[in-house]
Amino acid sequence: MKYIDEYRDGVVAKALSNRIRAISTKKVRLMEICGTHTMAIFRHGIRSLLPDTVELLSGPGCPVCVTAMEEIDRAVKLAQSPGVIVTTFGDMIRVPGSESSLQQEQAKGADVRMVYSTFDALKFAALYPDNEVVFLGIGFETTAPTVAAAIKTAHENRQSNFSVLSAHKLLPPAMDALLSSGDLGVDGFICPGHVTTIIGTSSYETVVDEYHTPCVVVGFEPIDILQGILMLVEQREEGRAEVQIQYIRGVNPEGNLGALKILDEVFTPCDSPWRGLGKIPGSGLAIREKYSAFDAKNRFELDVPPAKEPPGCLCAEILRGAQKPPDCKLFRHACTPRTPVGPCMVSSEGTCAAYFKYHED
Repeated sequence: MKYIDEYRDGVVAKALSNRIRAISTKKVRLMEICGTHTMAIFRHGIRSLLPDTVELLSGPGCPVCVTAMEEIDRAVKLAQSPGVIVTTFGDMIRVPGSESSLQQEQAKGADVRMVYSTFDALKFAALYPDNEVVFLGIGFETTAPTVAAAIKTAHENRQSNFSVLSAHKLLPPAMDALLSSGDLGVDGFICPGHVTTIIGTSSYETVVDEYHTPCVVVGFEPIDILQGILMLVEQREEGRAEVQIQYIRGVNPEGNLGALKILDEVFTPCDSPWRGLGKIPGSGLAIREKYSAFDAKNRFELDVPPAKEPPGCLCAEILRGAQKPPDCKLFRHACTPRTPVGPCMVSSEGTCAAYFKYHED
């Protein structure tokens, strides 16, 4: 059965590739804004199935990569504080800050723990009542509702030694920022299926209406991606700009109303710094006043000096789609998965990690 499925998928992929080649007459630059898409595109050799008229750009869709260095520096400062347990997802531990990383602080004796969910951090708070447990909240609209749920649970249970350092990001404002810069020439967006499962499709309407740039919400299998690319190419060839859903098995236009409700209850949009994009209005999530007791920024003194980017690192430009990893002089030399200089090489969904692993030139 597996052989039959693989054969069938291969036939469908070839048919989609042939269709794209047959109709593509205009040069188009399509940006995937999700790290999961980036890795899938490299893993399955999607670029090799496309005509020269279709160029794929990797955008700022890796939550680890776009977390501003100043937020890393704040997390490091927390780890250096006596009695504090810092919890976060695995990749964040290795991301270098200006002077140190959570991994380096852990090696010096700081209590830094990898967790798989915010509720794991909440369990640590119950297990260690004499410690302050802080969760470094990163990620887009996909993970933010679970963090909101943990904050609400801590509030209801009066878990006073738990807090969140929120560095969450909202994806649509970043898309607007990329297009308003005017220097990338993006002709269409491959939009993430999992984020759109939460937010629905209405958030992309501004991109379509203001910039006449097509958006297609795409799943993560190779056939999904090829079909999404075909839908974008069809729109460009016909002069259309619409929001379409390729990932119909997982996404509806309204999104997840329950998740949106708890997001709105616990968080409020705020201006937020992005690595590579600077401060983008309304692109972050701040904890509302009702839950301010669980906001690490209120509980700790977290002022840090201005962040210093590593000399020679092009992560900022790579996240914007303005440069590619081989353009960076550090790539494959000073910067490797064993010795990462920037977050794009640290993260399992980072563009540099994808180029390195799949030997892309």
